[in-house]
Amino acid sequence: MTHSRHLSPAVAFAVAAAGIGLFSIMDAFMKSLTLAIGVYNALFWRTMVAAGIGAAAWRAGGGGLPSRRAARLHLIRGAITACMAVLFFWGLARVPMAQAIALSYIAPLLALLLGALVLHERVGARVIAASLAALVGVATIMAGQSRMALGPEAFLGALAILASAVLYALNLIVARLQSQAARPGEIAFVQSAIVTLILALAAPWLAVLPAPEQWGKIVVAAMLATASLFLLAWAYAHGEAGYLATTEYTSFVYAAVLGWAVFGERVAPTTLAGAAIIIAACLWGARRRPLPLEPAA
Repeated sequence: MTHSRHLSPAVAFAVAAAGIGLFSIMDAFMKSLTLAIGVYNALFWRTMVAAGIGAAAWRAGGGGLPSRRAARLHLIRGAITACMAVLFFWGLARVPMAQAIALSYIAPLLALLLGALVLHERVGARVIAASLAALVGVATIMAGQSRMALGPEAFLGALAILASAVLYALNLIVARLQSQAARPGEIAFVQSAIVTLILALAAPWLAVLPAPEQWGKIVVAAMLATASLFLLAWAYAHGEAGYLATTEYTSFVYAAVLGWAVFGERVAPTTLAGAAIIIAACLWGARRRPLPLEPAA
């Protein structure tokens, strides 16, 4: 599939940042749902509704069957997303939102490393050094957590979020490949449909119909997730994975504000310090040297 490459990278960056903003707001709805009905039911019903919304939008845009390459990438990303989401939202229910988001910030650096391996994007010693510096930030957050009274499951929640971040880095790389093989509307629909089908395998044992007062949150979360997927799919079709991954950092402000306003969470100084170290390391690692001009094909 061919995409225009004449757009400014700043446009793709802005669209990706908007997608991250919607996803961050969705996180607050999902944390509330996870606390109320559990991580499995929150994800299962949200993705089912999102698949319905995505199907309507996809059909309105012309529909059409995915190509063989796109279908393979949809399946791979769907499996990664299902595991990633379960780990993240399980952890999010056990640690403050700002801390969870800060820990997830190792994903952009990992995406840079994976981008070099999978997409052959340039990476060097700077990224390796930045990755080591980011680990210092993670250690700072974890050390601060040990001094906070967050409950016995907080440490396990933090580990779950770190594991989710590793999967999310791989998800960013697959998203880049996927965006080159399918349109945003197709990605937004098929992604949710595949995750729903994967989660449905456990439905006979785990699925419980939510109470009526929870459905409003489920629908809003599904709409936010679908819109975010659409915006991110468009952005990743017009920019490099490592460059766009830095938009993740805008989510810390959303997480801190929403965590305080909705859940009464306070941002610990060690979380701020650790997040600052990770963000600085990631931005430093993502800096690019001017590339030599190449002859036109």
